[in-house]
Amino acid sequence: MDKIMIYRSILERETDNHEVWFLLGEEYLKSGQFSEALHSFSLALKEDDTNLKAMVLSALKGCDYPKETAIESVKPNGSPVDHDVLTPSHTKENTKGFKVIQGQKQSNVVSLENRIQKKVTFDEVGGLGDLKKTIEMKIIKPFMNPGLFAKFRKKAGGGILLYGPPGCGKTFIAKATAGECRANFYPIHISEILDPYIGVSEQNLHDAFETARGNAPAVLFFDELDALGFSRSKSRSDVMRPLVDTMLNELQSVESTNEKLLIIGATNMPWDVDDAFKRPGRFDKLVFVPPPDREARMAIFELKLHGRPVENGIVYEVLADRTPLYSGADIENIVEIAAEKVLAEIMEGGSERLITMEDLLDAISETKPTTIEWLSTIKNYIKYANQSGIYSEAAAYIKGNL
Repeated sequence: MDKIMIYRSILERETDNHEVWFLLGEEYLKSGQFSEALHSFSLALKEDDTNLKAMVLSALKGCDYPKETAIESVKPNGSPVDHDVLTPSHTKENTKGFKVIQGQKQSNVVSLENRIQKKVTFDEVGGLGDLKKTIEMKIIKPFMNPGLFAKFRKKAGGGILLYGPPGCGKTFIAKATAGECRANFYPIHISEILDPYIGVSEQNLHDAFETARGNAPAVLFFDELDALGFSRSKSRSDVMRPLVDTMLNELQSVESTNEKLLIIGATNMPWDVDDAFKRPGRFDKLVFVPPPDREARMAIFELKLHGRPVENGIVYEVLADRTPLYSGADIENIVEIAAEKVLAEIMEGGSERLITMEDLLDAISETKPTTIEWLSTIKNYIKYANQSGIYSEAAAYIKGNL
């Protein structure tokens, strides 16, 4: 969970915590959300603060806001910010990749210029042959052949939930899936949807769907879906409930009106996603993204070592054999450890040398796969909460690999 989410969670319980309001304002500044930053600072100030005003002026540098008037709008003791003053005089881009439109002070729409990305395909995904076949049958073929599926009264498109251990490439798999579908790919992060003002988060979410619908065929990708659709039965707050309801309504609309829009969510914690998201017509297709297989691990090692000073005797097959259950992030960490070891030796006065096979094997011996903890956790869910069989793919993987 990012810092903005953490601070907002604290402020749900401690609305008069001026220090946390200030920290939240700083995070909004870093992400380019200037109106939100000013609002947070206004709630943080107990008295006039010239240092704070200077920081706000610095943040507004290069923007369309009337700076001196904006500073006057940051008033102590929780006085509200004048949003008419803060509205730019013409359309501009902000750093979230959303476009702020004149006259829509409480609405963001996804900027297509910022969102359309270079397409990748499964040819650029090393290994994972079984996963590719699963995605092809469950996602790509229905999406590419809606007429055939319509004859059998089967919906094409809809929602798919990718789940698996962290660091195993769910985002890249989603992007490659969009490439295979010859569709535009729009990745949306929870921080781009959430907004401190009532109703704006829901409008942001609706706008993201509308943009994707208007540019079909399209894949709308939601990373960390558990943060957006956290189980309402587990939540102690009702703050996120309207956003969950909006998401459910949008998914239902996709299922009924648009077969050229594919919604993909990704999560490390499928057990925390609200059960309503996993019902028919929503994210009803769950696809398990396992740790990279042997072929994929070889490809990842080669990719991460590319461009580094490496000796010729690197045997990628051996490195792959020594790293079962390692995620892509784990393999990257091995390469970093090996590189740091070589650099440390050089900095301590040793002669400059290349990264060797021995350096990499030593780094492997110092690490363990981070996926084991995740696999152990879902193993318990499979044992006690898999009556519907939604985790069957994960269960089969665990049976064959643990």
